[in-house]
Amino acid sequence: MSIATLTATELRKAAAIKDKIEELSNELVKILGEKVGERNPVERITKRGRRKMSAAGRARIAAAAKARWAKVKAAGKKHL
Repeated sequence: MSIATLTATELRKAAAIKDKIEELSNELVKILGEKVGERNPVERITKRGRRKMSAAGRARIAAAAKARWAKVKAAGKKHL
């Protein structure tokens, strides 16, 4: 349903629901001390620490990729 097709009553009801959501969100901020969903994923990664892959792990992945492509090329295909 498009917002342009809503009646005045439905728009008022939607606005009331939105206001209630904002009130509840503000209440959560007061309780938790931060806005819900406001932390971005990058903050969480840097706070936790980025996982590092060993050189051996990268080499195994690269070797597997090369083997897959060699198999595809040997079969004469241009795509996987």
